[in-house]
Amino acid sequence: MGNRGILHNAQRAIVRDWQVRRWIACRLEFRGRHREVLTPGTYTELFFLDEAAALAEGHRPCAQCRYDDYVAFQRAWRGVYPGRPSSADAMDAVLHAERRERPWIKRTYMAGIDALPEGAYVVLDGRAWLLRAHDVLAWSADRYVDRAPRPAHAQVTVLTPPSIVAVLAAGYHAGIHSSAGG
Repeated sequence: MGNRGILHNAQRAIVRDWQVRRWIACRLEFRGRHREVLTPGTYTELFFLDEAAALAEGHRPCAQCRYDDYVAFQRAWRGVYPGRPSSADAMDAVLHAERRERPWIKRTYMAGIDALPEGAYVVLDGRAWLLRAHDVLAWSADRYVDRAPRPAHAQVTVLTPPSIVAVLAAGYHAGIHSSAGG
């Protein structure tokens, strides 16, 4: 589950793309807490297929409900950006600049697929695909629907922000939905 602030109004209509720079990916269950989805005046729940999909949108692990994942992400971040601050605020400032061209318009970039790590998302044939070591998996809202061999030597549009791609390359392992298989 993701959080980017209060995105909905009292009528439960989505009225903004984001409210805060702190885009986090949380556990669905934590300490028995229960939330009514789209409660007016509280943060808007965003649901992702898995952590890899949340990372592709620019969310990072929550430091409260996913503390161990947050520490692992932060450790990989320090490896990518040695000597730079790695607090949640510092990471969020970098990530925020990489997420959107403007509200509702995702920032993407081109890269060689051979240089991209497992866990990143790319566009192939107009669809979002998760990169694995030897194959790619086509995303859908509730499962990965197609599998194909990972193309070689192709320039692709990358959906995962550059800093998160670097964190994945530095050894952070994104959680992937069970439909991806072994």
